[in-house]
Amino acid sequence: MTAIHRKTAPALLVLALFGGAAQAALVPPQGYYEGIEKLKTGDGNFRCEAAPKPFTGALQFRSKYEGSDKARATLNVASEKAFHKATEDITRLERGISKMVGQYLRDGRPTQLDCALGWLETWAQADALESTDFNHTGKSMRKWALGSMSGSWLRLKFSNSQPLAAHQAQAAQIEKWLARLAEQTVRDWSDLPLEKINNHSYWAAWSVMATAVATDRRDLFDWAVKEYKVGVNQVDEQGFLPNEVKRKQRALAYHNYALPPLAMIASFAQANGVDLRKENNFALQRLGEGVLAGARDPVHFNTRAGVKQDLKDLKVDSKYAWLEPWCALYQCVGDTLERKHDMQPFNNFRLGGDMTRVYDPGAEKK
Repeated sequence: MTAIHRKTAPALLVLALFGGAAQAALVPPQGYYEGIEKLKTGDGNFRCEAAPKPFTGALQFRSKYEGSDKARATLNVASEKAFHKATEDITRLERGISKMVGQYLRDGRPTQLDCALGWLETWAQADALESTDFNHTGKSMRKWALGSMSGSWLRLKFSNSQPLAAHQAQAAQIEKWLARLAEQTVRDWSDLPLEKINNHSYWAAWSVMATAVATDRRDLFDWAVKEYKVGVNQVDEQGFLPNEVKRKQRALAYHNYALPPLAMIASFAQANGVDLRKENNFALQRLGEGVLAGARDPVHFNTRAGVKQDLKDLKVDSKYAWLEPWCALYQCVGDTLERKHDMQPFNNFRLGGDMTRVYDPGAEKK
């Protein structure tokens, strides 16, 4: 054996042993690799505000449906106001991170990146949102916040511009915190009886999926896929989710609200070689088509829920952000594609920001 062969043999053996594992690193859909659009000079009047105060207390919040009947569809204005007041720092973090990451990927100003990282590091160092003293609304806020942060983080972590290369210690600390939140989210939302599994579980699964890819955790990925399957196997032949039908006048709105996390999970699974499109006889496709038909004419939802639908949420374009991953999965055509184009760009901070830039970047350049 030549000297060269003697040196390369161990390396080849290592590749043979570990090559498969290395190739199996979790990845996001292709659009997350987009780099900075156009480097701008100057500060662009960007000012880094102080980070919101890390929320380290008990996650005990009032529900905006407090006092409602079992349909949980009648808004309690006083409790909603109390909820927003109690959670304002969490929501400010979610919205702020999404906005700054979006700005950075558009303009490439280091101050935007530094500010976003500084905010996240401040919360990570404080072990924020980790309390095990929580109620249903509290654990809901935790998983929403996690989905927002990990969704935005993915855009930094996988960007071809490699913004985190010079911030590895900071990034490692932030990712450890996100992983801890994901582990707690798994504990929060596991083993629920079927009658209790609704849109909240799907949003929890999305937050865990986003974190799984951000931290390359196959165990978290598998949990999210498992929860997705439980969710879409609840979709009946007519495209209804029984536990969302229970929301009476808000049944259609909650079907629409269930779609973003489910579509995102299926998209991320697809990127990692797991095809969930056909699950329960194309249930995700059936669910989306049913909601789009309901938005045009809610007659079937009126009949199924037994009450006239409240269509307020259905008139907000950003509520249809699920169309980006959904159309990437099922190839939208005709009226659906036209409606998507009319509503673009889709920006949803709970999914990590600008979904059109991720899934249909050509549309943003028109």
